[in-house]
Amino acid sequence: MRNCLLRTALTMGVGLAALLSVPPFALSPLRAATLPASIPDEEFWRIVTDLSEAGGAFAQELMSNEDSAQFVIPALKASTSRGGVYIGVGPEQNFTYIAAIQPALAFVLDIRRDNLLQHLIYKAVFERSADRADFLSRLFSRKRPAGLDASSSVTALFDAFQAVDADAQLYEDELREVLELLTARHRFQVSDADKAGITRIMLAFRTAGPHNLKGSGDKNLTYVQAMTAADLAGNQHGFLASEENFRIVQQLERRNLIVPVVGDFAGDKALASVGRYVAQRDAIVDVFYVSNVERYLFEQGDRGRRFYANVATLPLRPSSTFIRSVTRDISKRLNIPLPEASGNWWSLLSPIHACLEAVTTGRVATYPQLFEVAKE
Repeated sequence: MRNCLLRTALTMGVGLAALLSVPPFALSPLRAATLPASIPDEEFWRIVTDLSEAGGAFAQELMSNEDSAQFVIPALKASTSRGGVYIGVGPEQNFTYIAAIQPALAFVLDIRRDNLLQHLIYKAVFERSADRADFLSRLFSRKRPAGLDASSSVTALFDAFQAVDADAQLYEDELREVLELLTARHRFQVSDADKAGITRIMLAFRTAGPHNLKGSGDKNLTYVQAMTAADLAGNQHGFLASEENFRIVQQLERRNLIVPVVGDFAGDKALASVGRYVAQRDAIVDVFYVSNVERYLFEQGDRGRRFYANVATLPLRPSSTFIRSVTRDISKRLNIPLPEASGNWWSLLSPIHACLEAVTTGRVATYPQLFEVAKE
């Protein structure tokens, strides 16, 4: 598999020296070449630690502000087989894509260490929740309203919580139980600084609540708006849209199969190490949710090309797909044509192989040009 990947990358114009300059991940290629059905706690934490890079500075995001996240899901589900590998960036929107494609393993790679901490919080809350209503109660420190069950719609869930105030004791209890699950049950080596970060993030969820928690930016969503969003046909695919979607993510969390990693897309270690881990298990990256990260990379010198050099190390198939998102104001500023539709964002699918070939051959050198590849 590794030799095949190198030949493919070289054919696309990526130099051998660039590929081999990435420090090797600690696992030996002699390990069993299959994706695990579950990852033991010690191994999970070793993967998190060994794959991660030093955190970088970027605006904190407690939740997504992409109102178009579900637009691509019908096409994504139609083109993606279950049981592959998913890579994504950012907080909770990854769970919606994971619920849609049902991968065997997922990595969430983000330059912010706070994002890793937030995913550890989500992990603990998912693991301990009886159902979606219990999940929201624990995440936002609000007592569960009566009358909610597995058949409740996502709108009914949030309507029921709207009149419920934050509960200080419930917050203290949940914070203690989250930290206990992570450090005592799983025995993850969470530092004092990370514990302080977890405390700060959980307090932010408690203080804002689901109807007021928002992403960054001047046209941001509330958590409720994100969770009750739909695709262009009006169908809801969010990870809280149904008990079935919730259980898909919950089972992966309980088996340590959603792995948060601190990493720079254009960095020297994390993304290439994820690719090496996947390739050593004879698996394939089917979906890579990049959001709008490429824009920042292409605006920073050669970092866009460095990102694609890392992408070249990933094990891919012809159908492997980027999920890319762009704001309408940025699209106007950069002359990126988008379909007419309501909303502040537009999400679209783009073939990874075609983008990789276009960048490595020099046909694409700027961020807006990536959208021309998506149209081909």
